[in-house]
Amino acid sequence: MEHQVKDFLHFLQIERGLSSNTLVSYERDLKSYCNHLKNTEQIEDLNHVVRGNIIEFLAFLKDQGKSSKTIARHIASIRSFHQFLLREKITDHDPTVHIDTPKAERSLPKVLSLDEVETLLDSPNLQKPSGIRDKAMLEILYATGIRVSELIELNLEDVHLTMGFVRCIGKGNKERIIPLGNHAIMILKEYLEKARPKLRSSKYRTDALFLNHHGNRLTRQGFWKILKGLATKANIQKELTPHTLRHSFATHLLENGADLRAVQEMLGHADISTTQIYTHVTKTRLKEVYSKFHPRA
Repeated sequence: MEHQVKDFLHFLQIERGLSSNTLVSYERDLKSYCNHLKNTEQIEDLNHVVRGNIIEFLAFLKDQGKSSKTIARHIASIRSFHQFLLREKITDHDPTVHIDTPKAERSLPKVLSLDEVETLLDSPNLQKPSGIRDKAMLEILYATGIRVSELIELNLEDVHLTMGFVRCIGKGNKERIIPLGNHAIMILKEYLEKARPKLRSSKYRTDALFLNHHGNRLTRQGFWKILKGLATKANIQKELTPHTLRHSFATHLLENGADLRAVQEMLGHADISTTQIYTHVTKTRLKEVYSKFHPRA
């Protein structure tokens, strides 16, 4: 089974151009699925899998307390895997045909208030090169709404300060051109002129925009550590993840009258229904404001 999973992941990477993070997600889901199948007596190979085996695995996930969103993701991974096996003539049937995907609960994304964003953006120490870098990263995230994975993959050639935009490659290798605000442009200029040359190492030559203290491209884990430190310094009590600034970017744009389609394009959502979750956030915030300030609420 491991061999077939490996071939499938190779197909996703080469033929469909999926990101490394998505591939890791597929691999994790299919590993737990195959481990479950190995403990099923009737299963000698993947051609023996029937609908009932998959239902048992989903029940196992539910018993473990997995959310409907997680279970739905597992079903999508398993379905794609079995369709691949059938197409490659490794199996002669698709056991996922009549399996329904549970409707995932759509939890509203956590967002920062404008004051909290300002406090966070002001928290880096601009007396240090690393502080100027951290400020530049935060400003780009809030100015563009790009994902952290897209942020750390930015190269020098992707930032066009004179024209005021950044170019990033998102999911499915789709290119997006997103405008930069004045604050982001100003701190990026300072970073490129003063801070990046000091962070750059003579040992390594890299076109990466954001560098760590070794002079290499900053990693997701490195950014996450930086963000946690800045959140503590800013005394932000809300749960803060690398995606929070992306959520805040979209919510604040819509609250100020931005067009939903424009926000969809900047976020790189393939389906506008994904972007519409932010309209629910703005409605919820409007209700909170009404309840707090209307004299007869």
